Amino acid sequence: MGSLCKVVDTLLLVAFLAAFLMAPLICAQTVLQETSFPEALIHLKQCYSDDFQDYLMAEKPHFFVALVWLELTFQWPLALLNIYGILACKSWFNTTCLIYGASVITSVSAVLGELIGSHKASEKLLQLYWVFMGAGVVAMLRGLVPQSSKTPIIGKRPAAGMGRKKRA
Repeated sequence: MGSLCKVVDTLLLVAFLAAFLMAPLICAQTVLQETSFPEALIHLKQCYSDDFQDYLMAEKPHFFVALVWLELTFQWPLALLNIYGILACKSWFNTTCLIYGASVITSVSAVLGELIGSHKASEKLLQLYWVFMGAGVVAMLRGLVPQSSKTPIIGKRPAAGMGRKKRA
């Protein structure tokens, strides 16, 4: 079970890093003025929009804008905390991972409902959002599994006695 958790934690680390980078650099362009961003990021968002035929990014419906604000104000800080929690083997990681996963599942469900119901989404865009849904499910399930060890997934095991308090 311990090695499976390490594999899952590594996959989640990649997902959290992607969310940590994507939210402020790409998704934020949906809710903030594009003049706030460098031309390279605007071009990157446009390439994504064109390649995936993401009509939600182009049309900016109100529910989608609200979900992007949720992502920036709630999910993005949780992604940052989860990155730290995985790398430092923090005891609260399960809680933040569970909260993050539940939030992602909720918001992606709304987006998938729109994409499937509208029949306007490309197959590529649907596949991308199903990956987001899968990451949310894995994060939520990981939050329900107790941490089996304090061994970090990157780096060495902490030295024995380093976490003990000195007694007078």
